[in-house]
Amino acid sequence: MSALRRLRRHGVQAPDRWGGRGRGLACSGGGSTEPGVRWAAHLVGGPGMSDAPFVHPTAVVDDGAELGPRTKVWHFCHVMPGAVLGAGCNLGQNVFVSGTARLGKNVKVQNNVSIYDGVVCEDDVFLGPSCVFTNVSTPRSAVNRRGQYETTHVGRGATIGANATIVCGVSLGAYSFIAAGAVVTQDVRAHALMMGVPARQHGWTCHCGVTLRGDTGWEGLQCPECDARYEASDDGIRRVGSGGPSQ
Repeated sequence: MSALRRLRRHGVQAPDRWGGRGRGLACSGGGSTEPGVRWAAHLVGGPGMSDAPFVHPTAVVDDGAELGPRTKVWHFCHVMPGAVLGAGCNLGQNVFVSGTARLGKNVKVQNNVSIYDGVVCEDDVFLGPSCVFTNVSTPRSAVNRRGQYETTHVGRGATIGANATIVCGVSLGAYSFIAAGAVVTQDVRAHALMMGVPARQHGWTCHCGVTLRGDTGWEGLQCPECDARYEASDDGIRRVGSGGPSQ
């Protein structure tokens, strides 16, 4: 059964912005029920309802977007054609995902985040409320730079805090932690804790997100919460032994 039929079967209608009767949903690629309005319900997933993605009636998922199993798209989101979201992702209210954006598995996106062309997030990334991505270093309204979008790469398990800004063209290492309100202007090493404007490193973080304790020369770093231990690596630090949370 199609997404549209499932929603209609349960009596779901698109909200009426003009105060009249509710309007039925239209699948992507179909006609709008009102000029300038296109309600979409596009589900891609496993064979059973438990695996099927969820799209809120107020969200727009354009034809050609790919949603993995168990992904949830909440109120007033817009996912463009060509966007790919892995299994188990969650888009909070008012999230925009552009056509060449890529989200891995279990990416959690909080309210009011725009993920533009060129942004790639690996598995288990957390994007805090109202964090900001960009994709052009020198934007001008009168200059078309659509062919100059820069890639921003967010490594596995990384966290970007509320209202942080990630200037385009940088790479955030796996399990790095960008504090709320920070402005990142350069590459970030794996597990690095970044704070301030512009962001500077203020320590190291565990897989579980807690700040590590130990020698500033990277020797004997340990998590005070899960007891995971870390050692130096080429791009930051890496976990050693079997302690700590599973990856």
